[in-house]
Amino acid sequence: MDVTYPHFAEPAWLWLAICGPIALLVLQWYSGLARRKQLARIAAPEFIEELTRSHSRLRRKFKNGLLVLAVTGVGLALARPQWGQREESGQTLGDDVVFILDCSRSMLATDVTPSRLQRAKLAILDFVQSHAHGRAGLVAFSGEAFLQCPLTYDYGAFEDALSAVDDRTIPVMGTDIGRGLEEGAHALGKTEGRKILVLVTDGEDLENQGVTEAKKLAPQGVTIFTIGVGTPAGAEIQVLNEQGRVELLRDRKGEVVHSRLGEATLQDIARATQGAYYPLGPLGEGLAKVRLALEAMQSEPGSAPTRKLGVDRFHVVIAGVLLLLVIESLVGTRRRAARTSGGNAVQLPPKGGVPGVLAGFGTPASAGSARDISA
Repeated sequence: MDVTYPHFAEPAWLWLAICGPIALLVLQWYSGLARRKQLARIAAPEFIEELTRSHSRLRRKFKNGLLVLAVTGVGLALARPQWGQREESGQTLGDDVVFILDCSRSMLATDVTPSRLQRAKLAILDFVQSHAHGRAGLVAFSGEAFLQCPLTYDYGAFEDALSAVDDRTIPVMGTDIGRGLEEGAHALGKTEGRKILVLVTDGEDLENQGVTEAKKLAPQGVTIFTIGVGTPAGAEIQVLNEQGRVELLRDRKGEVVHSRLGEATLQDIARATQGAYYPLGPLGEGLAKVRLALEAMQSEPGSAPTRKLGVDRFHVVIAGVLLLLVIESLVGTRRRAARTSGGNAVQLPPKGGVPGVLAGFGTPASAGSARDISA
């Protein structure tokens, strides 16, 4: 048996292995004190020895010691003792990916069909269905950012959250890529392995905080893939007015807003985190390239190093605890009866008569009850 590297996987439970036996010892001491007080109420001190002559204090201490050891063993078992090592490959699951989807009004432009937002949603859905190895999460942003779906293996729940995103999901107007990246990094949390963000947007960053936030996330090991939705030529933005009619979006001067793909910003964000930029394309080719890039990263030598883990041995301690409890239940607290030369047990007579105060206990059963109290 390999006994190298002995340690506890859950050392916080060792408090039970220390405090539990101490508490049990105190309880046993108090119980013994209470028994002696009970015995003193039914017999004079000079007759207590006669009543408890069959009781073995040594056997009682032995039983108590077994219980103390059993409680100690329970604490040690909960602390998960481990020794020996086993190897486990870290390439059992895919990467966790958080999608950061732009749902501002500029995503309603129709330079890709049916619109930038709808085309992006279809591409994300196809990515998740094709790359179903890790958890997926979703953050929607415009002038503010909110987590729409935390990291999950439930792709049905992810699809429902994705389908619900539209230009009215975020009530704050504008486009703040920096806030989207910040919320996406928060959604990753303490993810083990690579931290992947996929930013899907047309690149219009009205707050100009996208590159700054990407540089903050780079030292944290976050890799950002940026997907540009739209075309450099751009298109007008069609919105519904209060009467439910489609009209072109106009700025404060009354001029029609023309939205174009901002590739330079997206390239700078990807470059800051050692990621990559891809145009989405009319059929979602950009996200398909991200999927291939992630698969290539997983297949790189050393990308998923073999981990050495301890081997649980708590079952050995549990077996010892069960053995102690069985022995404790089999050990009695009475002395063995004296035997004659013929091998027959005899009951030694008491040294003196039983006083009148014990007349109420005049039967052998009553005397036995008194001895049980002492036990």
